[in-house]
Amino acid sequence: MIAAAPAREQTRARYPAEEGFVERDGVRIFWERYGEGDPTILFTPTWELVHSRCWKMQIPYFARQGRVVTFDPPGNGRSDRPRNAGAYERSEVAEYAAAVLDAARVERAVVVSWCDMGEALILAAERPERVTGVVFIAPALPTREREVPEFPFDEELHTDDGWAKENRHYWLRDWPGYVEFFISAMFPEPHSTKQIEDAVGWGLETDAETLLVSFRGWDTKELDPETTVELCGRVQCPALVIHGTADELVEPERARAFASELGARLVLLEGSGHGPHARDPVKINLLVHDFVWRHA
Repeated sequence: MIAAAPAREQTRARYPAEEGFVERDGVRIFWERYGEGDPTILFTPTWELVHSRCWKMQIPYFARQGRVVTFDPPGNGRSDRPRNAGAYERSEVAEYAAAVLDAARVERAVVVSWCDMGEALILAAERPERVTGVVFIAPALPTREREVPEFPFDEELHTDDGWAKENRHYWLRDWPGYVEFFISAMFPEPHSTKQIEDAVGWGLETDAETLLVSFRGWDTKELDPETTVELCGRVQCPALVIHGTADELVEPERARAFASELGARLVLLEGSGHGPHARDPVKINLLVHDFVWRHA
């Protein structure tokens, strides 16, 4: 087990009213609570490349109107960097979320996710008593067979151009180069310098070795299309899917298919990339606000 090394953070618009750690199978997960009362929104983590500060444009807005809970994923932020791949399975992350709600003394919450790879979907399907509604921003879940990547991840390649950087050997050779490339692809909108700088900084708080372990944790049936469709059929609460039409990481058609399986409303944001909550927070906050107050 590798413990988190705290990084010097930027000044925040709002600081947490309560913070702490939950521990599950020896893995410590850092969480924070902002604001008081209901409704409660749980902002779940995405890929371990970033941590809970990715919600910094949502936290102060919603904490003025209720209670906000966040937590860092295993592998980044102030959470541990486990070397056990099972700690990164999406069902485990869903269990971390339930444990965080318990620690924050929250019975039920609206769950808001970004690039969900299963954790929010699993939580909504398997813990319906804890979830009032669920919002998926740029979900990455497949409902049909995935396309074969252009470049094999595990083989040594003859090029580092473009998406050839999505490669084990390149990660170990130039992790900062990969982080900058990936985050830049996340924000294709003009004038995204601040969002890119923030996310690159969060990505450099972890390392290639940790993310490679997390990849092994993803390599389960939890991420296959059949399991996704089955879980969608078990979600009982209201759901909303938000996706950018200019998303270069997850094609909008995948969000359309996912929303159809879920029976959820789909909102497509014209010209938005993969991180609309960071790049266009007013629009996202209003959409989430309308959903929360309609269903909570």
